Amino acid sequence: MNQIAPRPRHILCRAALPLVAVTVLLLPAACAKGGDTAATTEIPAVVGAQTAMATMGPFAETVGAIGTVEPRAGFRAVLSAPAPTRVSGIAVSAGQRVTKGQLLVELDRTTIDADAQSAEAAELAAQQGYDRAQRMVTAGIAARRELEQAAAALAQTKSAVASARRTAQLSTLRAPFDGVVTQLDATLGASVDPSQPLVAIANPSVVDIVIALSASDAARVHPGAKVLLRSAAGTSGDSLGEATVVDVAGIVDPVSHSVAVRAHAGHTVRELRIGEMLYGEIVLALRPHAITIPAEALVPEGDGYKVFVVDSSGLAIARAVAVGGRHAGVAEITSGLTAGERVVTYGAYGVTDSARIIRPGAKSAADSTPTGAQL
Repeated sequence: MNQIAPRPRHILCRAALPLVAVTVLLLPAACAKGGDTAATTEIPAVVGAQTAMATMGPFAETVGAIGTVEPRAGFRAVLSAPAPTRVSGIAVSAGQRVTKGQLLVELDRTTIDADAQSAEAAELAAQQGYDRAQRMVTAGIAARRELEQAAAALAQTKSAVASARRTAQLSTLRAPFDGVVTQLDATLGASVDPSQPLVAIANPSVVDIVIALSASDAARVHPGAKVLLRSAAGTSGDSLGEATVVDVAGIVDPVSHSVAVRAHAGHTVRELRIGEMLYGEIVLALRPHAITIPAEALVPEGDGYKVFVVDSSGLAIARAVAVGGRHAGVAEITSGLTAGERVVTYGAYGVTDSARIIRPGAKSAADSTPTGAQL
């Protein structure tokens, strides 16, 4: 019987080596699949997030701030005493509507009338002196120079009489036009002089809106720009009408550190009250083909913003975008998005990159419809 000679030991070891190597190589894969679950991290799905589609259309870039209704220059009058005297009567109150010629404040005329009578007496004496000088010059008794001096003195007294009569007329302060009393600083019996404003009236139908902007924002505003007026609640306030920018101040207010932008009010849904606070949105530019999304979709990232774009499989992919202007809760996107792409709006701050978006009401990711009108 033939015996099979045993193979050399070094040959057996060499043949077994490849099998060992395969076994060793397969071990990490088996471990990763079975025991080590921490090696793979699953991104949790986001339930209840909402989305909106990026659209293309007209977009108005605006800047807004609180403004104050003020009387327009030329339609406001400030009255004061024509001479030192006392307040003897007050016929109106602040905020009261008045008509042209209506009595506002009455002043004590005692001193004023005495001054007028004194001026008239001086005029009479000067007239008599002039007549006498003229007769003497005609008779050749006096020089022509004396007549000229008498004429100058007469002219001076006539001017004083006219001034005194005008002062007497102004001792009763009356409304120069129809309007409303915007300021009343008169106190019954108080001493007053021409340097003290006593009463001011303005035409309430001709007003301006003065809006306080930062210096950087004011630099982008130019006369002729349209202003959208709203109640003081801001962009969510009731619409009041429109105005037009007529002037941008050339200085910064040292107290408020703002620049005053003055706009003429046009047609408004109601009469604006002088002193009323309202919100003015100044239209800086109007772009007819802008890509816009709801502003709540923007997520700050560093010095810029990102959005989460939902792809056809329902995954939210982070993407950096460049933001232009904003208006009424809408943001203009100048780069990073195209019209028709869908972005996460409500819940965007809770989304991570590559997370699956599950629409409200869906039981699982399989039930979610990423391409619906609103997830």
